[in-house]
Order: sequence, then structure tokens, then C-alpha cells
Amino acid sequence: MKLRTRPSAAIMSLSLAAAVLAGCTEEAAGGNDTAGAAAGACAPTDVRLVGQVRNESNPYEASWLTGGDAFAKTVGLTQERLTYDGDSTKQQEQISQILAGNTKCLVMNVLPNGDSDTAPIVKGADQAGAYLVTQWNKPADLRPADHDTWLSHITYNGVESGQQIGDALAAAIGGSGGIIALQGVLDTAAAKDRFTGLETSLKKNTGVKLLDQQAANFSRAEALTVTKTLLTKHGDKLKGIWAANDDMALGALEALQQAGRAGKVAVVGIDAVPDAVSAVQSGTMTATVSSDGAWQGGIGLAIGFCVATGKLSVKDIAADNRAFFAEQFLITKDNAANFAQPKTNPSDFECGNVFNRVAGPLT
Repeated sequence: MKLRTRPSAAIMSLSLAAAVLAGCTEEAAGGNDTAGAAAGACAPTDVRLVGQVRNESNPYEASWLTGGDAFAKTVGLTQERLTYDGDSTKQQEQISQILAGNTKCLVMNVLPNGDSDTAPIVKGADQAGAYLVTQWNKPADLRPADHDTWLSHITYNGVESGQQIGDALAAAIGGSGGIIALQGVLDTAAAKDRFTGLETSLKKNTGVKLLDQQAANFSRAEALTVTKTLLTKHGDKLKGIWAANDDMALGALEALQQAGRAGKVAVVGIDAVPDAVSAVQSGTMTATVSSDGAWQGGIGLAIGFCVATGKLSVKDIAADNRAFFAEQFLITKDNAANFAQPKTNPSDFECGNVFNRVAGPLT
């Protein structure tokens, strides 16, 4: 899979009519023999939609919940928005409370806090017969295809995106010089894969030297603190900052501004949050990568809704669509204007199109 830019002509406002999905059939769609026994028999108005992310202070995760709200509105429903503040115990408690209620037509779109948090969420959904889509984090040996109501796991090729921004950073500093890396939550596939991508980039761009790397846990505030420390430590040797997400990149930009070095150190990130895209447009940041948070927030709910209402059958979902890499888009100054106001193509959420952004199976 190659990162590619998204043609601006394909960007449309989210205005899908509820009628697109309301005509779902009564076809059986799998599920277990408890609450999921009547899979595919839910009336659209009976479906309960739940979206769960770490927090709304992260612009990317906020856009995820906004996308979920937008999808829910198109089918005449309201998304229940859950945040767990990066606390795995709190996440599991929230999921347990949700699963303790009526789960017959429950659809959940969940961002597990870390790989180890996915298994208990899947087990709970299995036992309750709730329809589940997870994103980003799961152990390699845990497979949706082995379950009835865990419909899909969606992630992104972090090795490629990490390398892509690493290459962009190398080009921005002229192919040589010192950089630092701000890592994310270390118990996540996203953080691990993106850093592996950076390491791959460094092997290719041999003039670039990694002076230091520290975890800032995908947090702007932590990245601000870490970057201040590393700026002091490395001084003028520091020519670039590689950040595993945009929130940390924006924290790094703030640290550079406070140190009087704004515009003198190149910065890259991942997520394409609005402030980062604006920074790329202005030249303050070099590059970012979009996984389209609003699409993620909508698509997980759309997949579950389509199965719950019978428009899709679990047995008919291709094996490659049960766990897959979704498309992602490299953003530089040349195309940043196309991403300045993120919008979603409404046809992405039609039941026949929910797997149209599959870029390849997760293996």
C-alpha cells in the first residue's frame, strides 16, 4: 500500500439521507445465541450506537466522535459518546456498563487504549451479542474472523506513515542533521509501527541522526514538556522533530515558539488535525498524514448498523475486510488546502460501500 493524496473532487459534505439505510432487509447476519440471536432483525430505530475514544481534548479523537454523530444523524439516531481519559480500567468499566444493558441491537465503535485492552472488550461483546468494530489496537493473534459479532478491526499501516513523514523530515533538513522523536503510547501498535517506520527512514537517509527519543503518550502537553527538555539538551544540533501524532507535533511547535526557534526546526506528525493542517499550509509544519478521523468515527458505526439491520451479513463479509489497513493520505504544503476543512463523502457510509477504503488485509 502506498500513501496517496485524496483528490479534492472526491470530498463531499456529510449529508447522507436516512433512507439510504432504512430499507435494510431481515436477512440473518450471524451473531451468537444470546442477545445476537436475532442478528439482522433490528429495526433501524432500535439500534443503539456507541462510540468510545480516549478523550476529546485530542483533536483527532474529537473528530472521530464528530464523525460518529454525523453518521448517527443520517439514520435518525444519536451516538452515545464515551471517553475514558487514557485509563484502561475506566474504559473496561464503561464497556461493562454498556454491555450490562439491552445489547440486542447494540453497535459499538471502540478505540482500545492499548493492545492488551482489546481481548476483554471482544470477550464482553461476544457474550452479550453486541456488534463491535475496533480500531488501531489489538494483539496480532486476536482475529475478528474467529468471532461472530466482532465485525471488523480497522487500522493503518503505521510503518509506511512513520517512514513517509521521516522521509519528509529528512528532505526538509537537507538530508543531514540531528532529529528527535516523540513517541506515542508504547503499548499500542500505532506507536510501535510508526517508530519502526522512522527507523526504516533513518536507514535510508543516512545523513540524519536520531539524537534522542522519548514517549510523550500522544499528548500535546507532554510533548511540550519533553520538547523543552530536549531543546535544552541538544541545542543547535537539533534540526528536526518527528512526532508520532499531530497533537505531539503541535506541542513541539509550541515549545519551539517559546524557545524562539519557531521556523528553524522542521516538524512532522500524523493525524491531519485542523491545527496541524493549517500549520502545514503556512509552512510551520512540514507534513502530516490523514487517517480521516471523521470517517473512522462514522464507518465503525455504519458497518455495525448495516449488519444489525440485515443489509450486510457477517458470513458475506470478505475475510480481508474483517481486519484491514484503511487508506491514508500524505499531506504536504502542496495539497494541504484540500484538507483544510475535513469533509466526508456520504456514499462511504452506504452499506454497499463501507469497505471501499480497504487498502489491504491486516496480516
